[in-house]
Amino acid sequence: MGTRTMPAGASLRRQAQIHRVWLYAVLVLGAVMLTTPFLWMTTSSLKDEAHIWLYPPQWIPNPLHWQNYTRAMQEHPFHLFFRNTLILVVVGEIATVGSASICGYGFAKFRFPGRELLFGFALATLMLPQIVLLIPQFIIFRYLGWIDTYWPLLVPLFFGGNAFFVFLFRQFFRTIPDELCEAAKMDGCSELGIYGRIVLPLSKPVLTTAVIFTFVGTWNDFMGPLIYINTPAKKTLALGLAHFKGYYGTQWHLLMAASVVVTVPVLIVFFAAQRYFVQGIAFSGLKG
Repeated sequence: MGTRTMPAGASLRRQAQIHRVWLYAVLVLGAVMLTTPFLWMTTSSLKDEAHIWLYPPQWIPNPLHWQNYTRAMQEHPFHLFFRNTLILVVVGEIATVGSASICGYGFAKFRFPGRELLFGFALATLMLPQIVLLIPQFIIFRYLGWIDTYWPLLVPLFFGGNAFFVFLFRQFFRTIPDELCEAAKMDGCSELGIYGRIVLPLSKPVLTTAVIFTFVGTWNDFMGPLIYINTPAKKTLALGLAHFKGYYGTQWHLLMAASVVVTVPVLIVFFAAQRYFVQGIAFSGLKG
């Protein structure tokens, strides 16, 4: 009596289902690991300081201390910190996205001697640890009299912004057919016109990616303002959070409340533009 064997198609489908289950299990586990710190921060922001250190942890605060948010915003001049950070974000977005996209357009569409070598040097700067540049930059900016101003945080962004963004723009612009640019030239369009009227409107995914990365990097920047900003009224949100840590203790419940408020804009920006963000990363790697 023969044994029944599973058809090949059914066997492949079963294997695919098993692989999918394992994949989803790994993704769920990763999501839990990544969201747990944020959930702990959120619940801690609604507790008094004594309940934060209870073991086992109290994930649902009882009672809810909503006044922690009011106290956190009133205890330190967070309206100034928000204003200062917003100024840096807006100017930083314009400088970084503008300069990096222009550099990327030049590397993608212009033909000039040494183009690939120069682009290689630009990429090589990504391997330099940022801490290596701190002392030379500080000496230069102190010589220029820029300490305790926003110039050290903004001026470098107008000169290429970031080599990673130059790479992203260059890779994406190379996917745009040269025939479009040639047709525009035949119609009398200048290089600046081609860049502004044709290339940029087609580059929404990579533009969104650069905007998100720049926003998150500037919004969360701690080291730069810590080194160059001394006046309390000029401090940013990242520096403002450090005010809750004192010599004799840390106001953890207020620090967590302020951290939630500071984190919310980043989450809103990412979720609002995540579709373009994924497209920008994907398309930027299509053409070498």
